[in-house]
Amino acid sequence: MPVEQFRSIAVVNTPRHLRGSNDMRNIQLFSTDTDDGVVSVVAKTGPSEHRLIKQIRVGNAPRGGMKFTKTGRGFVCNTSQNTISEIDAVALSETRRIEVGHGPRGLALYPGDGYALVSNSGSDTLSIVDLELNVEVRQLPMGRDPRHMAISKDGKWAYVCVWGDGYISKIDVSGLSLGDVSAVHEVARIDVGAKAHPYSLNFSPDGNRVFVANTQATYGSAIDVITNEVSKIDFGSIGGRGVAFSPDGRYALFTLEAVSRIYVVDVESLEVTRFIPVGPGPRGLTVDGEDETIYVTNFKRTTLTMKANDGGPDFAANSLTMVDLKSAPLDRQEGAFKYEEIMVGFGPCSVVSFDLNTISEDDRLRRVEPLEVADRN
Repeated sequence: MPVEQFRSIAVVNTPRHLRGSNDMRNIQLFSTDTDDGVVSVVAKTGPSEHRLIKQIRVGNAPRGGMKFTKTGRGFVCNTSQNTISEIDAVALSETRRIEVGHGPRGLALYPGDGYALVSNSGSDTLSIVDLELNVEVRQLPMGRDPRHMAISKDGKWAYVCVWGDGYISKIDVSGLSLGDVSAVHEVARIDVGAKAHPYSLNFSPDGNRVFVANTQATYGSAIDVITNEVSKIDFGSIGGRGVAFSPDGRYALFTLEAVSRIYVVDVESLEVTRFIPVGPGPRGLTVDGEDETIYVTNFKRTTLTMKANDGGPDFAANSLTMVDLKSAPLDRQEGAFKYEEIMVGFGPCSVVSFDLNTISEDDRLRRVEPLEVADRN
């Protein structure tokens, strides 16, 4: 269904999803839709209860998943510009744009939400943004075409995929805990293969390893955070894009765009236990641990419905695939998963979730009140 049709039915006037009882879930999914230049917002109030409620216009060619502070300030990169957009998770509107380097593509928030790190694929730099001043305060030189990144929970290390040079940059960011921007510096370059083109990464739940999705290698990588030792995870196909983890932390979940699958990897043995067929061209993914579902973007650039593959769902491009992880085992190639299709904008490259119940109801209502007044006027 065309995106404009969804816009015509979007529910934005009376934000009932902000007033849910304690028994009602209040999850919002934010899909970064590159080709439309929007972030699509899907409200989730329970299992199989999804509504597209808003499409927020941001800068040109947004990329990467939104990153949210605890207070609901969300940030996304505008790759065709030199800005990141800030979005209010409650008001569902863009509040500002902050200038960074050229071609911003990856973003991470420092613990405590005082700083954001932004990888600039066009200028081969890493920006440090002060989120109190809302301004870039430093740029560090990087390798060719840095992409997505993650920061350790203790705030000591950032790992950045350097797509064009085939390595992961390990950066000491501990100085940011004291507000010392000048102390941030690179400490290691961890080789994952000159032609692997590392795209994104994520820390294992225990923080002991960093799992890397490589776009042009037939393997993923796992990095020991103490020794920097790299292990390969064989997939037999190229196209790695995103990495997340099962709710119990036992399995890493890699999206492989080239074969429209999620590969499930035991985080201890680093063995592939099975694959999950999903919609066409999967890239970003997010996990809802409470009901054990995952959401995957179907990025393939076509309006035609793609034929199902490997017994997977017959879903259209420009949508999300919801997978119920309870419906089949993850430790063996057995059984069929239950799926749901959720339409979003064109070119969905990433998806994240945010729980509105982490913000007090008074704060939510205060922040949405100006919208209700404007609507009445």
